[in-house]
Amino acid sequence: MFMSKKIIIGNWKMNPSSLMQAEDLFKSIQKNISSKIKTDIIICPPNIYLPSFAKTLAGKEKLKKIFLGAQNVSYEEKGAFTGEISAEMLKDIGVKYVILGHSERRMMGEDNFDINKKIKASLFAGLVPILCVGEKERDENHKYLNFIKNQIEECLNGVVKNSVSKIIIAYEPVWAIGKNAKREAIPKEFLEMSIFIRKILSDKFGVKSIKKTKVIYGGSVNPKNVLDFLKEGEADGFLVGRDSLNPKKFTEIIKICEA
Repeated sequence: MFMSKKIIIGNWKMNPSSLMQAEDLFKSIQKNISSKIKTDIIICPPNIYLPSFAKTLAGKEKLKKIFLGAQNVSYEEKGAFTGEISAEMLKDIGVKYVILGHSERRMMGEDNFDINKKIKASLFAGLVPILCVGEKERDENHKYLNFIKNQIEECLNGVVKNSVSKIIIAYEPVWAIGKNAKREAIPKEFLEMSIFIRKILSDKFGVKSIKKTKVIYGGSVNPKNVLDFLKEGEADGFLVGRDSLNPKKFTEIIKICEA
């Protein structure tokens, strides 16, 4: 598993504050990426910057390993839904991936049933969903395992077997994220959770259906802990938040995965 091709996702969230800054950041990342790179790089900027980035990537062979991702999508196809963007719209401008169920979206009131509809809409449009799951805290009675199981089962309810391999699962322990993090997660904890997630998927869809499903880690990812999560945690890749806004650190993470 350690030798398999990795996926690195940069979630820029609501950053940076201008198109010029966003383009400079995007170009800085591009410059440090080799055309022979094997790792898939997915950049998820605010939706307003996606059309500009799509033009930059169009027809450039050197940038063929960089893909665009959105941070959210509507589950509605079209209609009177002010402020929403459909999966078809994202697909039309060159977006390939979409982050769904991020802990910050869940804190805004999004639930598993909303995410389930968004996953189905994304798959129907040809987008690759990046499903985020993770517990707010770890209890001694291991009730958090049932919490994760419930998240996965409800978010993937009704998804057909043939589509499961197209979904990326991002495990992000909420207690290890951001300024209020209690502590950093360790590779052993991710490995155990990755095995548990694959067991849930296997029970639901069958072993053959999930062979290509990737489970990545997201939670204060930085150049200092990436190698341990690759070796000891056997991560298929990373969902990078804060350090994806730092070209030097982000490309360092990529280089570690390549090496």
